[in-house]
Amino acid sequence: MEAKVTWNKGLHFTATTPDGMSLELESAPLPGEVKKGMSPMQLQAVATIGCTAMDVISILEKMRLDVTGFEVNFNGERATDHPKVFTDIGVEYVVYGRDLDPTKVEKAVNLSLERYCSVHAMLAKAVPIHHTIRIVEV
Repeated sequence: MEAKVTWNKGLHFTATTPDGMSLELESAPLPGEVKKGMSPMQLQAVATIGCTAMDVISILEKMRLDVTGFEVNFNGERATDHPKVFTDIGVEYVVYGRDLDPTKVEKAVNLSLERYCSVHAMLAKAVPIHHTIRIVEV
């Protein structure tokens, strides 16, 4: 895997990958400028829940559950001193649908966390990650 980050101005960078994808990163915009991208720690949060979300929805679809909506929420506590690493992470899975089997939903989440999600696996070695599941019948 390859990636590149190119400096634009201040703390604004553009990240690119060889397949043509790009995104903006910015820790703090210059005075008077609007923030153009996510911070690296926001990207870490998005990478973590994005990875597991892709796994879980794929598994739920294979289980043929009637899922009508799905979201994953991240809540990370950070150290007050540098480096301001995550010290505790909570992840909430919210599954919307009809006649959803809680056992199957939990199995899908556990498969992601225990087997498939590489981002979660790496981060879990450094910080406690707790998860909850909420099922909303529609």
